[in-house]
Amino acid sequence: MSNKTYDVAVIGGGFFGCEIALHFHERGYKTVIFEKESDLFKRASFINQARVHNGYHYPRSLLTALRSRVNYPAFVRDYREAIYDSFKQYYAVANQPSKVTAVQYRRFCERIGAPLSEAPADIRKLFNSDLIEEVFETEECAFDGNKLRDLTKKKLKKSKIEVRLGTEVELIKSAGKEGILVRFKTGGQEGTLEANSVLNCTYSQINVLNARSGLPTIPLKHELTETVLVKVPRQIEDIGITVMCGSFFSTMPFPARSCHSLTHVRYTPHETWYDKPGKQPKNAHAYLDGSNPRTSFSYMVSDAKRYLSVVSDFKYIESLWEVKTVLPQSEHSDSRPILFVTDHGIKGYICIMGGKIDNIYDALDELDVYYDSKKKNGKKKAH
Repeated sequence: MSNKTYDVAVIGGGFFGCEIALHFHERGYKTVIFEKESDLFKRASFINQARVHNGYHYPRSLLTALRSRVNYPAFVRDYREAIYDSFKQYYAVANQPSKVTAVQYRRFCERIGAPLSEAPADIRKLFNSDLIEEVFETEECAFDGNKLRDLTKKKLKKSKIEVRLGTEVELIKSAGKEGILVRFKTGGQEGTLEANSVLNCTYSQINVLNARSGLPTIPLKHELTETVLVKVPRQIEDIGITVMCGSFFSTMPFPARSCHSLTHVRYTPHETWYDKPGKQPKNAHAYLDGSNPRTSFSYMVSDAKRYLSVVSDFKYIESLWEVKTVLPQSEHSDSRPILFVTDHGIKGYICIMGGKIDNIYDALDELDVYYDSKKKNGKKKAH
């Protein structure tokens, strides 16, 4: 294949990769996207709770909560066509062993400016009052992964950004003072191209590419996770529920399949491993594709029905499996900072990852700061 030259090569055709490519295109950069799957949004961008966070989920990480409050209205505005808000979202604070009390949670929401009110009596009656201290009505919505993908495709088509589907980047290496060589494979045919910058937006696969390219491993934590899709009883069809804060559960609309999701802090993760320097990283996609995990649906129901009895009537539809990746320092605080590593072993090579979908704004801000700084430094050298 011909050796073309681009300003920016984005590896990974999930939400982050596509939006970053669009952002560079708007700034006048010639951009290309590589995606090894047959379509965009095939993995983590689709397989998740589909929650657009408005801060409520993070009482133990004030910074993450505040960033969610800032990003929430922007995300709802920018992706209105993919937003599903025809439901009420409730957060219930459990008694022991919850890590926050109802009073602490109310103060937290006041501190971050998140709308909060006492849930109506008919909603509170759904819960076991012996185990649930208080139930709050909040303002939070979901996104439809199919509509978000289709909206993104329209934007990419309009911008005429080159998208190479079914194409896996095998490695990258320095191509001189200002360039990076990208070696890839499409349907068994190998090719190369050069780019001034390469952005690794492959989420759980970030270190797989780093290892293939002889670059340092970035410490990351991975979890093999199960999101269960369920049909819920009519009385909670139009609501979402999160019980917190600790080893509890959440059920909320999953718009892309016209059903609800069910996740549990204890039973959603089936396996955990870490990428560590000096250790060969596990290929998360290959591992997941070759595994045959058993659902934990019955365990989720057994525990969740103690707090919300209608969970007993949930009907199993299917399980969506994916590898969730976070920064190791997020383990104990529930924080979701972005990963943003510049010039990682090669000048112009950036590894970037968000812990939740609205982190995209934080990522774009960091990119703007980085590239504006490069431009200024370039002008100084010219003088």
